[in-house]
Amino acid sequence: MDQIKLTALSHTVVESDHAVITGDGFVNSVVPGWTNCVVNVVINEAMGANFCQLLITMEEAGKLTGKTKASQIFFYVLEGGCTVKIDGQETKLKKGSYVYIPIDKAYVFDQAILDTKLLTFHKVYEKLDAYEVPATLIGHESDIEQTIYCDDPDLLMQNLLPDMTDLSFDMAVNIFTYNPGANLPFVETHIMEHGLIYLAGQGIYRLADKWYPIKKGDSIWMAPYCPQWFGALGKEPAAYIYYKNVNRFPTIV
Repeated sequence: MDQIKLTALSHTVVESDHAVITGDGFVNSVVPGWTNCVVNVVINEAMGANFCQLLITMEEAGKLTGKTKASQIFFYVLEGGCTVKIDGQETKLKKGSYVYIPIDKAYVFDQAILDTKLLTFHKVYEKLDAYEVPATLIGHESDIEQTIYCDDPDLLMQNLLPDMTDLSFDMAVNIFTYNPGANLPFVETHIMEHGLIYLAGQGIYRLADKWYPIKKGDSIWMAPYCPQWFGALGKEPAAYIYYKNVNRFPTIV
């Protein structure tokens, strides 16, 4: 007897103030200048967000070329490795490497290991008077200290961008690690918007008044003021890398 394939099943949910994107329904997109790669638009303005989050898988001879205009881009290597060229300088990247590219800057990503996976966050840059546009920044997560969050040693935060010490940055990208059984100490409700992808582990996420099982590879969008809470489940740490908007006035002044 032929087995019935239930193609209508998915854990993806898109609401007005949040979304859980599991990837089983991705449809590939074409980005000018990005060749021999698979691009999936995970989050963007069409769903109500004020930023964009992409996943890129580089195929044989994969290459990303472009120049930032109004939006800055943050790249993070999820798997594999490649080379980035900016301002004539070439840098080799590996899993856990990241690149911040400010506005008005040309870039080339190439020489990739087959099936290298990149995560990107794109945000329109809001210049702040008396501050210069940030410079290009290249680093690796292993070089960033883990700090304790909310006095709980089982909640560990890494700030990949120096947004807390440099107000020229209007976006933050952090890695948040929960040791097994750890959870947020309260339901967060705030003006900052989030986009994230799980790097490891699993758990339960509360978004608005709903509860979702989450695992490695899942992405989440949280609009401003969407109530949010997470608890890690299982025997391994849960970790996600996430974006938020920071360091600007909360209204027009």
